[in-house]
Amino acid sequence: FSVADCIPEPSNQRRPIHQLIQRSITRTTSLVAIMKFTAPASGMVGGLFLLAAAMTTSCSFAFQPSLPAKSCRRRHHAASRNHPDLHNENNPRILSSLSMVASMAGAATIDTSELAQRDVPGMQQWAQNYGVQTAPGVEVTSSDGGMDWFLMTQQPIAAGSPVLFVPSQMVLSSSAIQAELGGGLTASEDMLRNLGVTNRLPLFRLMVKILVEYEKGQDSPYFPWLNAMPRRFFNGVAMTDACFECLPPYVSWLSQKERNNFSKFLNALRQGQAPLSQQTISDDALIKWAYNVALTRHNIVVAAQEKRIAPMADMLNHATNPNCEITYDAEGNCLVNANADIAAGSPLTITLGDPTNPSPLFATYGFLDTDCPGIFCKAMELEEEMKELGYGFKDLLIGTEGGEIAPQVWDLFLYKLLKQANDANLPLFAEACRNNNEETKQQYHQHYFQYTLDELKQHVNNILTTVDSLTMKANSYDLATHPRVPVIVAHNDLVKRTFQKVQAQLNAMG
Repeated sequence: FSVADCIPEPSNQRRPIHQLIQRSITRTTSLVAIMKFTAPASGMVGGLFLLAAAMTTSCSFAFQPSLPAKSCRRRHHAASRNHPDLHNENNPRILSSLSMVASMAGAATIDTSELAQRDVPGMQQWAQNYGVQTAPGVEVTSSDGGMDWFLMTQQPIAAGSPVLFVPSQMVLSSSAIQAELGGGLTASEDMLRNLGVTNRLPLFRLMVKILVEYEKGQDSPYFPWLNAMPRRFFNGVAMTDACFECLPPYVSWLSQKERNNFSKFLNALRQGQAPLSQQTISDDALIKWAYNVALTRHNIVVAAQEKRIAPMADMLNHATNPNCEITYDAEGNCLVNANADIAAGSPLTITLGDPTNPSPLFATYGFLDTDCPGIFCKAMELEEEMKELGYGFKDLLIGTEGGEIAPQVWDLFLYKLLKQANDANLPLFAEACRNNNEETKQQYHQHYFQYTLDELKQHVNNILTTVDSLTMKANSYDLATHPRVPVIVAHNDLVKRTFQKVQAQLNAMG
């Protein structure tokens, strides 16, 4: 590690992207070796001053102060304005971390209460100091006064171009956490396996790691990132029983399922031997916060095996038609690339789940995807019949734009009628549904059309009546004690508007 590595390259001598990234990896690795980023023994502050002492005794290099905190919307990248590849504003100006430490000196722990402020600008500075690189014009911004933050670009980005690079040393990896914490997680993970949630072990490891770093306070190299995390969540884990009572059955079931998963994590943590203090293990609110951070910020790398969180990349929001994609290279570096041309002023987005059905996204992440093309038909009472036909929730959709009804919805309600009547045609119709035999299905639909139509009309009328009642109940709550009411009402309004369109379509059929 040399002083030369800290000196920014002149803008007219910028290197190609692959060289720039490789240089960043080398620099970051050198810094990490000194600071022991992945497993700090003497703490962040000690590591930084050790680095400073080593450098000041070997040269007379003048420290450059870190950039002052300023509005994300007014960030100015003069040195890299004409550079087409990724850049790091400090490139990375590692020594500016000293001033970052000074700014954190008064904060021993992170305030995780719901109304605590998020220090996102501080996190952005920290990320740059550790070698995170962004395309020119990419910034973190907020449109609601600092509650929600997201990445956007103030300059156009061409499809296929790099958008963001996060060095592997910064990435939280569930497999690396397993190796780091070792036997401390064994008892808890055995319990989770017995509870049937083996597929969630990577998420559990991320949650525990967040708690471990939280306990270190400012000595954790992840302190600025943790201090930038949301405090208030709106997903199923954060909801109360009163919230569930204001939601339609399907999304209420999904939300309660997410909260039940958290309860399993909580019990497993308390009965295990995780390297956490008793004070932390006894703090329900803190553990819920750590769970929600892990749940809402991770990327699935290998289903049920590996999940990762890449600071800064976790600021990408969801979109039905995302313009970015996250990948990891062989060294574990996080790479974000544009998968479409992105206009200046656009949010940078990825996909967080199936865009055809917003209810799972609502239950897991706590936001309403208003751009979704469809929603579940809300026939939760027919879950047994769905399984018998081999249909899933994602098959039984109705269109949010025009109230279009998926063919499988017609199949499901006709199957219900035939089953109730113990009709002799039931086995043949079921076989046609399972085998995708459209010709045979249409013959039965034509024969029983009016019966199925009347049944669907009744179902839609019932849903509209139920949603009105649920929304009325939600609006009766005090927002001071039920802050999640607005997102619940917004969800119910989407359901109502969609089913009104379905109602109009069905009425036009006779």
